[in-house]
Amino acid sequence: MPPKLDVKQGTLILMVLRTLDVLGPLHGYGIARRIEETSKSRLVVNYGTLYPALVKLEQEGAIKGEWRPSENNRRAKFYALTAAGRRLLARETQEWNQTADLIAAFLAPRREA
Repeated sequence: MPPKLDVKQGTLILMVLRTLDVLGPLHGYGIARRIEETSKSRLVVNYGTLYPALVKLEQEGAIKGEWRPSENNRRAKFYALTAAGRRLLARETQEWNQTADLIAAFLAPRREA
């Protein structure tokens, strides 16, 4: 089995926003598990990176947090996407697609005649 990869800088925010967009409100542990599940366990989410990202997104108004009981009746902060978060997700998605297209051009260059 290949080693797990760390989430690349700049992609975690996009992954968090997209996860909340698709699944609705989740707590931090649920977000991390979903990202790892979506990556087919190829990524490992570092909680020391995830929670500061959630705080940053909440401070910027992209997500809102609400304390409530989790599935196992423990108190957990659930995060939900806001309207500003949806706009940020659209912007981040567009920027990521442009970056992926640019990198693809370098990885598969055409030979010039």
